[in-house]
Amino acid sequence: MTGVEDKKSVYEVNGNKITKQIRFLGVRFSSHNFRVDFYRSVFLVQPGPVPRRAPKRVKKVVKLDKLDDISNEWIDSDVLVFNSGHWWTPTKLFDMGWYFQKGGSLKLGMPISSAFSTALETWVSWVENNINTNRTAMFFRTFESSHWSGRNRNSCKVTRRPSTKTNKKDRSWISEAIIKVVKKMTVRMTVLHVTRMGAYRSDAHVGTWSDNPSVPDCSHWCLPGVPDAWNEILISYLLMKNR
Repeated sequence: MTGVEDKKSVYEVNGNKITKQIRFLGVRFSSHNFRVDFYRSVFLVQPGPVPRRAPKRVKKVVKLDKLDDISNEWIDSDVLVFNSGHWWTPTKLFDMGWYFQKGGSLKLGMPISSAFSTALETWVSWVENNINTNRTAMFFRTFESSHWSGRNRNSCKVTRRPSTKTNKKDRSWISEAIIKVVKKMTVRMTVLHVTRMGAYRSDAHVGTWSDNPSVPDCSHWCLPGVPDAWNEILISYLLMKNR
């Protein structure tokens, strides 16, 4: 928006407030005939209700063999940027009563890493069968390094300066799973591998400057900040494609 002279020409298409909590946002730059759509699909695959006769600890399921139904909105895009990972953790899944389902069967003992790989295969099948790659440029951004510490990874200390070492945050099983599945795809998909570049930025998280200062945040990023670098990398790819 800072690059647009008439700020009123930039608006959310449904008049919604711009927030990460909403399921969909469409921001239109009317003077440039351009629109950026944001879809909040944390698993990429479909969330669902509790099946009959499920144990009491099961509150919701992640249907690993069905892509999120909001994916119908993605088909005719000029550019698609996918991302998933931060919700594929025990605290976001099992501790909150989320378990996996495949083929109508509840998979209570399935490891998260196996479930994520299965979900990616579902995503691959959808992409290869629904997206016209002559029209749509596609990217998958890898896992962004978080900087939680402590035995239970619940301590958040935002540093004053970037770290000089990665402290083993330059690698992620989630990123490795994404790269592995993309290599096998029959259509062109560009991986935006941002894991290592964010590993040094222990200074760049929201910390206590969030909507709820009593709950520090070492997952999300301050703006301006690290996500701007991702956007510059994305734009460089798009410029190369246009050339």
